[in-house]
Order: sequence, then structure tokens, then C-alpha cells
Amino acid sequence: MRDLLARAGVQRRATHVLEHAEYGYTTNLPLADISTDEAIVAYAYEGEPIEPIHGGPVRIVVPHLYFWKSAKWVRTIEVRDSDQAGFWERNGYHMYGDPFREQRHRGD
Repeated sequence: MRDLLARAGVQRRATHVLEHAEYGYTTNLPLADISTDEAIVAYAYEGEPIEPIHGGPVRIVVPHLYFWKSAKWVRTIEVRDSDQAGFWERNGYHMYGDPFREQRHRGD
């Protein structure tokens, strides 16, 4: 993910990413979390394309956050200079989603 963002020429003022996926689904992430070595753009597994049931053709994987932050069926990655709640965040889920802090719902 870091390489993709670097190739896209992300501006210095950028702070967040909004992942846009199939059916209008979105989720937000701080740029610092999606640009770690562990965050990836997944499009294949063991040399084969990811099947739709697993989020193919493209999904984002950010393993240190709850998996609603790792959107399946990604269509667009929007780099922003501010945070914006995604689908689940607008519907009561935590804006950050750290499983080690049990940040499942807003107010956790």
C-alpha cells in the first residue's frame, strides 16, 4: 500500500484515506495506518486472483485494525486532508477500530 501511495504522489497535507468499495460501502483510515509495511493491496493469493467471496478483485488489508477497516471489492482509494466517517462509522462503529483496545463501537 505504501508503494501505491508513493507512486500516486500523495500530498504532504494528506492525513486520511477513504476506501470506496462496491455497493457504496466506504471506510476511513488514518494515512499513517494504511501506509505501514503490513498494509497491503491484495489482488491474488498463491498466484491466483482473489475470488469475490474473499473481496476480489481487489481488497485492502490493514491487519492491525478490525477488518471492517480492510475493505473488500475496492473501487477507489481517496486520499484526504481530513477524516470522514465511512459507512460503518456513520452507523455507530468506532472511527479508528483498534482490536487491542476493543474499539468496536463509538464510545468504546
